[in-house]
Amino acid sequence: MSESTVDTNGRETTAEALRVGVVGGGYIGTVVGGEFDEHEDARVVALVDIDEDVLAETGAELGVDADSRYTDYGAMLDAESLDAVLIGTPHTLHYDQILAAMERDLHVLCDKPLTTDLDDARDLVERDAARDEILMVGYQRHFFEAFRRARDTWVEGDREPCWITAEVSQDWVTRFEGTWRRNPDLSGGGYLYDTGSHLLDGVLWSTGLTPEAVSASMQFVDDEERVDGRANVTVRFTNGATASFSLSGETPCMREHVRMWDEQGAIAMNSQDWEPSEYVEIDDTSGEYRPFLDRQNRETKVDAFVESVRTGEQPPATALDGLRVTAVTEAAYESARGDGSFVAVDPDDVALD
Repeated sequence: MSESTVDTNGRETTAEALRVGVVGGGYIGTVVGGEFDEHEDARVVALVDIDEDVLAETGAELGVDADSRYTDYGAMLDAESLDAVLIGTPHTLHYDQILAAMERDLHVLCDKPLTTDLDDARDLVERDAARDEILMVGYQRHFFEAFRRARDTWVEGDREPCWITAEVSQDWVTRFEGTWRRNPDLSGGGYLYDTGSHLLDGVLWSTGLTPEAVSASMQFVDDEERVDGRANVTVRFTNGATASFSLSGETPCMREHVRMWDEQGAIAMNSQDWEPSEYVEIDDTSGEYRPFLDRQNRETKVDAFVESVRTGEQPPATALDGLRVTAVTEAAYESARGDGSFVAVDPDDVALD
């Protein structure tokens, strides 16, 4: 461990602490930025947001000096000596902001989704493979013990799911009315591109399956049919498995349920009100088993990101994970805005091998 020092705000950090610039002073910037601020091997040294009130409030909360608060992203990158950036901005801004950070050889922790454009996602995967710095996507189910156990069964073990059902619901439509999440020029879509992105990623990551085609129907909340409030998505995989996703942003509270079946039984995961998922193993002979999960003391995104930067090891959620989600999401919107027919997914985009 490096020798510790105390910064000007009285926080103890290591002498070689990761210098982080936070991009966007909203929820992600505040919460995940706060995790950087509290980490002994990292410190937030700069902040950018286009809203000066947010900039002042979040800057004070994160302990960023007034002269290191910016309203222009490029100006922050040019003026500050940074090791990494945290990107917590509207979805459609991610690609350009990641690209600017890559051009300056910075490590990047970007909130989901990676991008809202398939070609952009492909480009970032290609660029990421050619450089030494870390690009991590903020999919937190990779840190939930339930999804890690599922991955141990399906990816690391000798079993393979054949039938999957997954659903998520919350009061998204009314809660975010008038915000950027309901503006498709900033969000890239609707509920599927927002909370739904986590559900798609959780299934794709924990099963390791390769999607080959996607069909969807959606109920849109805008006349241009760009912002979905509800969606039903079916994914066919190359091994013959299918997954049915049901998403509603029009319920009074949050619930998430996932079931993954094979010929031996199933894994079931349930969550409510954004708590880490419960985990149940269903066996065809012995019934249900609920192992103890420590759902409180889990690794954080920042813990994993700092460790990846330190070791050079692959982060828990990679650019390829982000590309896989974008490929399925874009195919779902194409299907829903058409006649609901299956839209093929390019295996070169989504295969893990």
